[in-house]
Amino acid sequence: MSEAKDTLLRLFTLLRLIPEYPRYVSSPTLLEKLHERGFSVDLRTVQRDLNRLSIPFSLISDESGGRYRWSHTKDTPLDLRDMAPSTALALGLAASHLKSLLPQSVINLLGPQFNKARNYLQDLGQNDLAHWARRVRAHPNGKALLPAQVDAAVWREVSTALLERRRLRVSYLSRSKAEHKELLLHPAGLVSRHSISYLIGTVEGYGDLRQFAMHRIQQAECLEVAADCSEPLDVDHYIRNGGFNASAPVDDVELVADVSPQIAWLLKETPLSTDQSLEPLAESDWQRLRARVPQDQETLWWIFGLNDNIQVHEPTVWQTQIRAKLELMRRRYEATAPTLEATP
Repeated sequence: MSEAKDTLLRLFTLLRLIPEYPRYVSSPTLLEKLHERGFSVDLRTVQRDLNRLSIPFSLISDESGGRYRWSHTKDTPLDLRDMAPSTALALGLAASHLKSLLPQSVINLLGPQFNKARNYLQDLGQNDLAHWARRVRAHPNGKALLPAQVDAAVWREVSTALLERRRLRVSYLSRSKAEHKELLLHPAGLVSRHSISYLIGTVEGYGDLRQFAMHRIQQAECLEVAADCSEPLDVDHYIRNGGFNASAPVDDVELVADVSPQIAWLLKETPLSTDQSLEPLAESDWQRLRARVPQDQETLWWIFGLNDNIQVHEPTVWQTQIRAKLELMRRRYEATAPTLEATP
């Protein structure tokens, strides 16, 4: 970086570090903060910079205990206040996750803050936090599908209707019938589940809550008419009572199964439930697992994903489903087995 450009960046950073009146910051503190941001300067340089900036930027100085303290005038026209490194880091990591959960109006308001956080972290060349976002990732346990793409205009209309509790006219692609339907919806909630976001709401003329995959909404229009909803939806209650797993409330059931050594080790570190137990099996390196788990589709999918590393004993309904699934797979693979050509 050229000397002129480095000086300009240092002066701009210095201005951002100065709080608004009635708060003050001392010159030694400003020097320390500049060092944290990778600027190699001394106290005399900082004091000279402050004197140069005081008139054009209307800085206020106050001498207390032999030290000068500095402040921006109240209601300064330029928003040069600094963003704390921890705040920038949190915003930078959260940006990608919040975009599918927050209303579009909030995303628009937070957009400049997300950009400011990203640029701020990129400027911290000598600070440990500068590279934190590059070193840290949330990696799902299992195969993660790419997120279903939601049209930006659709997301804007849907999130506005949900936020302001207004009716929503949509063109929806029905997966069961593979055709578009024109629907008038009363939005009640939004759930982000794995790689798909779902709008929860009722259809005009019906009272039951339904789920609408956001990426299947081809067009959407937020209407100037209030939605029919007596009180906000308790999304947690909706999920617990089978909103995404079954047509009825989900009960807990005791899972009894034998698991391989590697799965037993995994479950010791990350248990299925608080009452989980693992007991070694006689004359085997496998262990007997007991745990209270929801009797839902997701738990059964987890069991299927373990393949031959688990043998389920209870509940018997799952044991029956696993046997039927294995038998179906066996028949399919036998029916499609490739014919090996004889080699000469």
